[in-house]
Amino acid sequence: MRIKIHYAWVIVCVTFITLLAVQGVRLSFGAFVEPWEKDFSMDRGTISLISTLSFIVYGLSQPVIGRLVDKLGARTILSLSTFLVGVSIFLTSFTQHPWQLFILYGIFTSIGVGGASNVAATVIVTNWFQEKRGLAFGIMEAGFGAGQMLLVPGSLMLIHWFDWKLTVTILGMFLTIIIFPIMLLFLSNHPQDKGLLPIGGNGREEDTVERQRTRTNFSVWKVFRKKEFWFLILPFGLCGFTTTGLMDTHLIPYSHDHGFSTNVTSVTVSVLAGFNIVGILMSGIIADRWSSKKMLFYLYVTRALSFCILLYSHNPTLLLIFAVLFGLVDFATVAPTQLLATQYFKDYSVGYILGWLFLSHQIGSSLGAYLPGLLYNHLGNYNISFYFSILVLIIASILSVLLPEPYKKKKAQATEVVNV
Repeated sequence: MRIKIHYAWVIVCVTFITLLAVQGVRLSFGAFVEPWEKDFSMDRGTISLISTLSFIVYGLSQPVIGRLVDKLGARTILSLSTFLVGVSIFLTSFTQHPWQLFILYGIFTSIGVGGASNVAATVIVTNWFQEKRGLAFGIMEAGFGAGQMLLVPGSLMLIHWFDWKLTVTILGMFLTIIIFPIMLLFLSNHPQDKGLLPIGGNGREEDTVERQRTRTNFSVWKVFRKKEFWFLILPFGLCGFTTTGLMDTHLIPYSHDHGFSTNVTSVTVSVLAGFNIVGILMSGIIADRWSSKKMLFYLYVTRALSFCILLYSHNPTLLLIFAVLFGLVDFATVAPTQLLATQYFKDYSVGYILGWLFLSHQIGSSLGAYLPGLLYNHLGNYNISFYFSILVLIIASILSVLLPEPYKKKKAQATEVVNV
């Protein structure tokens, strides 16, 4: 008996592969910290500044990317951005001075990474799914964890066996020669382009992103006045500080500072990434069935607990325990956050709202990359940065639990109808 698979699942797989490749390259930054320190005679604070610039450019691009997705389509933005990242990463192999790294990685690579990110990917998945959206977001977001699991330790080992210049050459060619053509062949913006309905579509005019972008009553200031906007934005910024900012930039150097070998560090990153994938997929499934705001509360509290363990990780066993716990909640916050955003702001441009959301995340990431590096230069350790992370994660959990439940008004109205 032949089983027919809806093309929406092909879209999810392609976005998964795209995020695996592009974001995996971005998450490999920590592997290049020590080689760049040696080759360019830079201290860790200056290296962190490259990462900070990258996060700022990435973040500032997000609202712009949201608007461009509305105008040009997610397929175009994802494809061209991936190509830009590949070319920029490849060209870093020819750099001779630190300022060239600031331009190529800090600016051009970061613009590309900003385009091939959650904003465009979330819009295209939203177009294809009216139901099972949380699961689709989870699979898509698992690309981050898979990229972290494969490309970060892969970059570490390539640098260890050869050098960092050959490593970036391989990464750049992987993006331009393999990933870019796959996206051009298989991505499609809307089900209508394939003569299909989205999963969960019933033939009626659905409330898709295409309809949302044609609305003329969209007001940015109206969105800014909503409590839901700020109670999503602020915790997500603090989320960025503790994950892509602090951990993805400084976990590898922290591990080496504590005397752990390259093999132990690689295993730690792989374990973290593997459980990250598990956590992402679980969060997507649970988000379809349970309260997303309650999920965020527990995820942020668990992440704070993982930092308590990291503070005392002076042997490989504790480091691996941290990797498991942190991995489970690392990117698991994204699916419930995205789902809440599409529910709270379904009458607006989803791409634009997500752009602001991920701008917040990247501002947090830039601070999480730079400030710990600056403190390390003065104190010689990351302890203050970890204590601060615990504090802000507690704040994020409190803000999350204060969010209203989406569709509460609809449920109340349904109850009234039944009572009548």
